[in-house]
Amino acid sequence: MSMQRVSVFEQLRRVTEDGFEYWQSRELAVALQYGDYRNFEAVIEKAKTACGNSDQPIEEHFGETTEMVDLGSGAKRNVGVSLLSRYACYLIIQNADPGKEIIAIGQTYFAIQTRRQELNDLSTEDDRRVFLRRELRTHNVQLASAASDCGVVDPIDYAIFQDHGYKGLYGGLSAKDLHARRSLKKSQKILDHMGSTELAANLFRATQAEEKLRREKPAGKAGANQIHHDVGRKVRQTIKELGGTMPESLPAGECIKKIEKKLDKQSPRSLPNEPPIE
Repeated sequence: MSMQRVSVFEQLRRVTEDGFEYWQSRELAVALQYGDYRNFEAVIEKAKTACGNSDQPIEEHFGETTEMVDLGSGAKRNVGVSLLSRYACYLIIQNADPGKEIIAIGQTYFAIQTRRQELNDLSTEDDRRVFLRRELRTHNVQLASAASDCGVVDPIDYAIFQDHGYKGLYGGLSAKDLHARRSLKKSQKILDHMGSTELAANLFRATQAEEKLRREKPAGKAGANQIHHDVGRKVRQTIKELGGTMPESLPAGECIKKIEKKLDKQSPRSLPNEPPIE
């Protein structure tokens, strides 16, 4: 993978001898186009507050140190620097200026990577699939609500809206194309036969599309469709930059409903009603 295709956030990633990954705050500020570091420090403080509110130990995600910097005239001085964990960067991105395109790119990068870490904490692929599929049921309902506010009301309109998201994420492939590619019956849902990696990508597509719809409030179905497609395409680009397998090339899995039935016998759980069309 060429350096041109590697995310700027991946290029800034550092790793200690002990294998601890971190990002340096002044480098991240430049990447996020903050010309005045004092403005970026205010964002860091908001992120620390969010970290504490999430019952996460702030000191484990925000380290403080000093580094020598060149002032440009041969002189040097010590400046304060924060050493940021991936989770800290995720919180910073969520509190940064949403009007910058690079912020949206960073949100995609750090959210996907943070989600990967969360999934690594689950013991088996079945656990990960069930967890993500249930998350998608919830967020598809919320996505449908956001789309409805933009005029996507009829079932056929929602199907077209969903297709725009799939085409963005799957390089032009529609839901019908994915059904055929995976030899699924018309009654089978694509999401029920995805592995955890593919489900995670679709979950991020759904959550970010919902947030963007509510934030930008496009007037009409065409605007909503375009936003969904753009979000899917951005997630696809991030997967490519990270060196991941394109979602259409990932293998299909056993129907997740069978797995859920087995797990629900041990711990029953009610699920939200998903929109009739994916």
